[in-house]
Amino acid sequence: LGTPLATITVVAKEMEKALGEDPKFSEDVKLLRSQSERCREILKRLTSLSSEGEAHLSRLPLTSLVEEVTAPHRDFGISIRLRPGERIGPEPVGQRSPGVIYGLGNLVENAVDFAKNTVTVSWNWDGEEVSFSIIDDGPGFPPEIIDRIGEPYMSTRQGTEAGGGLGLGLFIAKTLLERSGATIDFRNSSGLGEGAVVQITWPRGVFLNPEHAPGTAFDNA
Repeated sequence: LGTPLATITVVAKEMEKALGEDPKFSEDVKLLRSQSERCREILKRLTSLSSEGEAHLSRLPLTSLVEEVTAPHRDFGISIRLRPGERIGPEPVGQRSPGVIYGLGNLVENAVDFAKNTVTVSWNWDGEEVSFSIIDDGPGFPPEIIDRIGEPYMSTRQGTEAGGGLGLGLFIAKTLLERSGATIDFRNSSGLGEGAVVQITWPRGVFLNPEHAPGTAFDNA
């Protein structure tokens, strides 16, 4: 992906120079350039996560996964509370996955961007499922777009999406998590203004045995 993205970036830069401030095309060219740069940043992050995984154990307990995806988003003025939920049976230990780590981390980052004061992360497991929930106390999702969250180039909250690049990062996160076998539910806590909830759920067997996943996001790092 790095080579075609580099080509797109170069072409976009040349188009920007050639078209100047032509109102008919300038906004589209700027968008193309910014989104290609965003893709390169995401690819760089996924590559970095894969390299980091080579120096760690290939298996990752769920509680360790929680710590890994929340730690980078602390110390930004928003409290991240970790709240374990119902835990039945032994703790699930999944395979370390750059795609899953990126996907969950992006969702936590999105919650931190829009929270007023607090983001709560909870996790549960039993004999059938493994789940991970992110709840923020921000403005919540506009009801009219909840069913379309995760589509590319769509802002997911009121106003400008901080750090989200018109939904591209969220789209990639959702895609990676779904390829890992997860289902994702976006909703509001109690209507608009009460905060957003994102719940990610895997069948326990898929979380434990990544070869059962329909995609490749659980590939060994």
